[in-house]
Amino acid sequence: MDTKKVWFITGASKGLGLILAKQLLSKGQQVAATSRSLESLEKEIPQTENFLPLEVNIVDEKSTQKAVNKAVETFGRIDVVVNNAGYAQLGTLEELNDEESRKNFDVNVFGALNVIRSVMPQLRQQKKGHIINISSIAGFNGMYAGVGIYCATKFALAGLSEALAAEVKEFGINTTIVYPGTLRTNFLESSSVGVPKAPIAEYTEGRRIVDLHIDVLNGTQQGDPEKVAHALIELSDMENPPLHLFLGSDSFELAQNKIKIVEQDLQQYEKLSLSTDF
Repeated sequence: MDTKKVWFITGASKGLGLILAKQLLSKGQQVAATSRSLESLEKEIPQTENFLPLEVNIVDEKSTQKAVNKAVETFGRIDVVVNNAGYAQLGTLEELNDEESRKNFDVNVFGALNVIRSVMPQLRQQKKGHIINISSIAGFNGMYAGVGIYCATKFALAGLSEALAAEVKEFGINTTIVYPGTLRTNFLESSSVGVPKAPIAEYTEGRRIVDLHIDVLNGTQQGDPEKVAHALIELSDMENPPLHLFLGSDSFELAQNKIKIVEQDLQQYEKLSLSTDF
């Protein structure tokens, strides 16, 4: 990293967010890090002049605005924003109730929107900055039974990020959607994953996928979060960073599979697709 940057990272008390914050601080970068619990941040990361721990409820716009203001007041600017906070709500679409579904959207989508709205005036004034939204390969390839709502939140985050990129380009601000594959963090532990309150036994494939995530994948994920954090730092130093970045061999392969399916549908149904114009 050639110059010192100010990073604003949500969900930084554990998992990828914590690992990224630690790597940045070890390189002398300035980090404003948010968590629902200030105590958890202070426990994980020793206090230094380059570190600003912030207790934030990202679903509360006033809370995110207060945190952004404090970061700018402390460090003078914000260079890189990482919308990392989120959790996985498992369960089939039928068995999840409205509260379970909306809560996942509140955190994964509207939480990120709150941060974006709060930070954009500062980035526009600077006429530079980089917003990195952590989606998931499940936000590009959603063909998994029992993960539909989580996929929907990550697809939404990717979609708004594409629009954001078009909107903020004129201000010299970059946007990147990051699609990690499975990462060996605590993401699949009870504190970061939701299971349906009223499961429906008939959904055998949905049950299998939910059980697979909790009982098998947890602790055996092939993605190395240390390497992902390093990749995010490398991303931040690019002069022309990509809009879409797939991280992990599983993510890369699943993205290619999705693209092939779409290409096949385009080719097979081209005549029907082109038949609806005036």
